[in-house]
Amino acid sequence: MTSIFDFDYFLSAFPLILPYLPVTLLIAFSAMAFGLVIGTGAALIRIYRIPVLRQLATLYISFIRGTPLLVQIYLAYYGIPKLLQYVNAQIGTDIDANRVPALVFVIFSCAVNVGAYLSEAIRSALLSIDRGQAEAAYSIGMSPFQAMRRIILPQALAVALPNLGNSFISLIKDTSLAFLIAVVDIMAAAKIIGGRSLRFFELYLAVAVIYWVICILVEIAMRRWEAYLTRGRRDISA
Repeated sequence: MTSIFDFDYFLSAFPLILPYLPVTLLIAFSAMAFGLVIGTGAALIRIYRIPVLRQLATLYISFIRGTPLLVQIYLAYYGIPKLLQYVNAQIGTDIDANRVPALVFVIFSCAVNVGAYLSEAIRSALLSIDRGQAEAAYSIGMSPFQAMRRIILPQALAVALPNLGNSFISLIKDTSLAFLIAVVDIMAAAKIIGGRSLRFFELYLAVAVIYWVICILVEIAMRRWEAYLTRGRRDISA
């Protein structure tokens, strides 16, 4: 009789799945990096009310927040090749969409998705900083860019960090959708291995533990970073 839960197989699943962890981390960190750029750009566009771009940024955020990430991944996976075909036909290039790794589509989709949520967190953090600090920076000869980089952004980062951490944790878990377009991450590895052993429960439980541990480590890192930034602000105010 087959046991309900094979603890030995559960333990043996970790060495089989962990070699694919770098793929999951690559998606998460790459998407977060690009998402921060996208989110900061969208936030600044909305704060400074740049014509046309502001409306486009608002539309982008509304669309991303109103549609599931899974749909966005499929739109990127099937839509970008069609866009490349159109570009090839219009300007005579020969870009082969079939050579683009599926991993690129996943990173792109996750970055665009998390960027929309980060933009709201960044925008609210920037607006929380006293405008008088920017005016004081201008009075001593700083340009708007210098004031933003040296005065506003460091303080806004401390305010936005909890939301950024939550978004990153959600992004790590969202990477589990990558296997749907044939990217072999830890979720896909569990599915493939489970097809041979039919011990899906033990394998998926191992995957859950791996995600859980990663998220705990991220939470610890974010708390320490937040404490460091907050201490820096207290030292300055003192």
